[in-house]
Amino acid sequence: MKPTPVALPYDRIGGESGLRRMTRCMYALMDALPEAAAVRALHPADLSGSEQKLFEFLSGWLGGPPLFVQRHGAPMLRARHLDFAIGMEEINGWLLCFHQALHETVDDHELREFIWARIEPLALHMRNTRALPVGWSAAP
Repeated sequence: MKPTPVALPYDRIGGESGLRRMTRCMYALMDALPEAAAVRALHPADLSGSEQKLFEFLSGWLGGPPLFVQRHGAPMLRARHLDFAIGMEEINGWLLCFHQALHETVDDHELREFIWARIEPLALHMRNTRALPVGWSAAP
Protein backbone atom coordinates (compact mmCIF):
# COMPACT_ATOMS: atom_id res chain seq x y z
CA MET A 1 0.00 0.00 0.00
CA LYS A 2 1.36 3.36 -1.05
CA PRO A 3 1.49 6.02 1.70
CA THR A 4 -0.65 9.08 1.10
CA PRO A 5 1.56 12.05 0.27
CA VAL A 6 1.56 14.76 2.91
CA ALA A 7 0.63 18.22 1.64
CA LEU A 8 3.42 20.77 1.92
CA PRO A 9 2.79 23.79 4.15
CA TYR A 10 2.99 25.92 0.98
CA ASP A 11 0.09 24.00 -0.53
CA ARG A 12 -1.86 24.01 2.74
CA ILE A 13 -1.60 27.80 3.03
CA GLY A 14 -3.12 28.09 -0.45
CA GLY A 15 0.00 28.26 -2.61
CA GLU A 16 0.98 31.57 -4.13
CA SER A 17 -2.38 33.27 -3.59
CA GLY A 18 -2.76 32.16 0.04
CA LEU A 19 0.79 33.14 0.92
CA ARG A 20 0.43 36.50 -0.84
CA ARG A 21 -2.78 37.18 1.09
CA MET A 22 -0.95 36.48 4.38
CA THR A 23 2.13 38.62 3.62
CA ARG A 24 0.01 41.55 2.36
CA CYS A 25 -2.07 41.38 5.50
CA MET A 26 1.07 41.33 7.65
CA TYR A 27 2.53 44.46 6.10
CA ALA A 28 -0.84 46.25 6.21
CA LEU A 29 -0.90 45.50 9.94
CA MET A 30 2.68 46.75 10.32
CA ASP A 31 1.59 50.01 8.73
CA ALA A 32 -1.46 50.31 11.01
CA LEU A 33 -0.71 48.92 14.46
CA PRO A 34 0.87 51.31 16.97
CA GLU A 35 2.55 48.30 18.64
CA ALA A 36 4.51 47.79 15.41
CA ALA A 37 5.88 51.36 15.24
CA ALA A 38 9.45 50.36 16.16
CA VAL A 39 9.71 47.68 13.48
CA ARG A 40 7.84 49.84 10.96
CA ALA A 41 10.49 52.54 11.45
CA LEU A 42 13.16 50.14 10.19
CA HIS A 43 11.39 49.79 6.84
CA PRO A 44 11.18 52.13 3.84
CA ALA A 45 8.08 54.28 3.33
CA ASP A 46 6.87 51.89 0.63
CA LEU A 47 6.53 48.43 2.17
CA SER A 48 5.97 46.60 -1.14
CA GLY A 49 9.62 45.56 -1.51
CA SER A 50 9.76 44.23 2.04
CA GLU A 51 6.50 42.36 1.56
CA GLN A 52 7.80 40.88 -1.69
CA LYS A 53 11.01 39.62 -0.05
CA LEU A 54 9.09 38.02 2.81
CA PHE A 55 6.73 36.41 0.29
CA GLU A 56 9.70 35.04 -1.67
CA PHE A 57 11.43 33.77 1.46
CA LEU A 58 8.31 32.11 2.87
CA SER A 59 7.54 30.51 -0.48
CA GLY A 60 10.68 28.39 -0.33
CA TRP A 61 10.64 28.05 3.46
CA LEU A 62 7.18 26.50 3.31
CA GLY A 63 8.13 24.05 0.54
CA GLY A 64 7.05 26.05 -2.50
CA PRO A 65 9.19 27.59 -5.22
CA PRO A 66 12.56 28.84 -3.83
CA LEU A 67 11.96 32.37 -5.11
CA PHE A 68 14.20 34.16 -2.62
CA VAL A 69 17.19 31.94 -3.34
CA GLN A 70 16.63 32.27 -7.10
CA ARG A 71 16.51 36.07 -6.93
CA HIS A 72 18.77 36.98 -4.02
CA GLY A 73 20.93 33.97 -3.16
CA ALA A 74 21.11 32.22 0.18
CA PRO A 75 18.81 33.83 2.77
CA MET A 76 21.44 34.35 5.50
CA LEU A 77 18.67 36.16 7.37
CA ARG A 78 20.62 37.31 10.40
CA ALA A 79 23.46 38.66 8.27
CA ARG A 80 21.00 40.51 6.04
CA HIS A 81 19.46 42.17 9.09
CA LEU A 82 22.66 43.20 10.93
CA ASP A 83 22.53 46.74 9.48
CA PHE A 84 19.37 47.35 11.50
CA ALA A 85 19.19 47.69 15.30
CA ILE A 86 16.76 44.92 16.18
CA GLY A 87 15.74 44.59 19.80
CA MET A 88 12.79 43.02 21.54
CA GLU A 89 10.47 45.93 20.73
CA GLU A 90 11.07 45.46 17.00
CA ILE A 91 10.81 41.68 17.24
CA ASN A 92 7.61 41.80 19.28
CA GLY A 93 6.04 44.21 16.79
CA TRP A 94 7.02 42.00 13.85
CA LEU A 95 5.74 38.88 15.58
CA LEU A 96 2.47 40.59 16.49
CA CYS A 97 1.87 41.48 12.84
CA PHE A 98 2.86 38.01 11.64
CA HIS A 99 0.71 36.27 14.25
CA GLN A 100 -2.35 38.40 13.54
CA ALA A 101 -1.96 38.01 9.77
CA LEU A 102 -1.61 34.26 10.17
CA HIS A 103 -4.83 34.12 12.20
CA GLU A 104 -6.71 36.43 9.84
CA THR A 105 -5.77 34.60 6.65
CA VAL A 106 -5.09 30.93 7.49
CA ASP A 107 -8.02 28.81 8.65
CA ASP A 108 -5.98 25.63 9.19
CA HIS A 109 -5.21 25.61 12.95
CA GLU A 110 -2.55 22.90 12.70
CA LEU A 111 -0.78 24.78 9.93
CA ARG A 112 -0.83 28.02 11.95
CA GLU A 113 0.69 26.18 14.93
CA PHE A 114 3.32 24.53 12.70
CA ILE A 115 4.36 27.87 11.16
CA TRP A 116 4.30 29.78 14.45
CA ALA A 117 6.46 27.18 16.23
CA ARG A 118 9.15 27.81 13.60
CA ILE A 119 8.78 31.52 12.85
CA GLU A 120 8.91 32.72 16.46
CA PRO A 121 12.43 31.34 17.16
CA LEU A 122 13.57 32.58 13.77
CA ALA A 123 12.38 36.10 14.58
CA LEU A 124 14.04 35.98 18.00
CA HIS A 125 17.30 34.98 16.30
CA MET A 126 17.31 38.36 14.49
CA ARG A 127 17.91 40.22 17.76
CA ASN A 128 21.18 42.11 17.61
CA THR A 129 20.81 44.66 20.42
CA ARG A 130 20.64 44.29 24.14
CA ALA A 131 18.38 46.54 26.15
CA LEU A 132 20.01 47.72 29.36
CA PRO A 133 18.01 47.83 32.58
CA VAL A 134 16.61 51.25 33.46
CA GLY A 135 19.29 53.41 35.11
CA TRP A 136 22.21 51.50 33.58
CA SER A 137 24.60 52.97 31.09
CA ALA A 138 26.72 51.32 28.44
CA ALA A 139 29.49 53.87 29.13
CA PRO A 140 32.44 52.59 31.19
